Amino acid sequence: MNNNEAWKELFREYDILRQIEHYGQFRISANQIRSYREPRLMTKFDHRINLPYVFSHNDLSILPVTRGDYIISHFDAYHELEQNNPEIIKLAAPDNIQSLDYNNISSEAIALNCAFAAGIISDFLEDDCIIPTVSGRMGTGDFAFTIDDRHDKLSRKLNVSVSNAQMEIDGAYEGNSFLAILEAKRELSEDFITRQIYYPFRVWQARITKPVRPVFFVYSNNIFSLYEYIFTDVNNYSSIELIRQKNYSVSDIHITKQDILRILERVKIVDEPEISFPQADKFSRVINLCELLDEHELYKSKQEITEQYAFDSRQADYYANAGRYLGLIDKNGKSLYSLSDNGKRILSMNYKNRQLAFCECILSHKIFHETLMLYFKTGQLPKTTSITEIMKHSGLHAVDSEETFKRRAGTIRSWLNWIADLIL
Repeated sequence: MNNNEAWKELFREYDILRQIEHYGQFRISANQIRSYREPRLMTKFDHRINLPYVFSHNDLSILPVTRGDYIISHFDAYHELEQNNPEIIKLAAPDNIQSLDYNNISSEAIALNCAFAAGIISDFLEDDCIIPTVSGRMGTGDFAFTIDDRHDKLSRKLNVSVSNAQMEIDGAYEGNSFLAILEAKRELSEDFITRQIYYPFRVWQARITKPVRPVFFVYSNNIFSLYEYIFTDVNNYSSIELIRQKNYSVSDIHITKQDILRILERVKIVDEPEISFPQADKFSRVINLCELLDEHELYKSKQEITEQYAFDSRQADYYANAGRYLGLIDKNGKSLYSLSDNGKRILSMNYKNRQLAFCECILSHKIFHETLMLYFKTGQLPKTTSITEIMKHSGLHAVDSEETFKRRAGTIRSWLNWIADLIL
């Protein structure tokens, strides 16, 4: 049973929708959940897109309130991740550290260690004397808060009481005048569950006298992105506001138009594979899926991808097939995916060489090659009508209607914009 099926059965058994309509929330125990599936698999929804259908369809979320109990309600539990500042700050990796490989960062913990060793966290927090302190799983103690109701954000608040629930801190760094608590991720997403920074914030602001600074940390494609938040009302889960955002790299990030032109000149055009032409508008997420597959040697099913990462079932198909189209991902059997040998080779490279290798994968396909040539010739991205005309003469697989051509043209425009944005 997957999460969708298990939660559907739980909602039916306990008449959860009716209970929420009557009482405003429903409290459910880990033992009740366990009768269908392991609670840790059934309650870990780091991004809104991970929510089972019965939750998303009814505007519901779930929060832990004790070590063995959860409440379900119309919580506005997620925060949309703000658009990245495009600037990337270049810092140097330390020469004297041999046990950290900046081209092979395979976990959030290693990403945090690399960021700390390179001075990224110090630079972001503006303190050269920070020291790593608490991390790992711990109890929350007791506290209460209000949270916005998704059905009435302006006037209705829901009350939540927490008593010794379990939380986890990925990293904490104490300076002379603050404690920064970091929640680290390796997957790109449009949002994150605020609880992951709010619960640690509430716990530690009650235990120490220094201000607590919640930071959301994302590592992907050799870029460290950090977001610092404040809660304008300590007792209001929904009062989260971004106060700064920066991106860092320890690799050479200088890519020029000449670098891209050299690829256009030398790349060999490949025959179109018998794979549906990609419908995956964010190329950064194609890269991120490759990284997530590389993190685990075992093959990943579509169900695992949708449950563990920020993809729904449809996106898992689209982005996995985009990786297959470029020769970065292999499909094993009906629904198992793994990183290809070429994908592994590319991910072992530093930032600049990696991006250029991805560009070569894209530009080895006639449609992208000719469209980018036209882009550079005219100085502007071709219109959808021009792109579809090139598509019709490029031998694309499973693109056979005007509507499909137009949708797939969106992917072409997006990927070429990704290439253009690399150029400094």
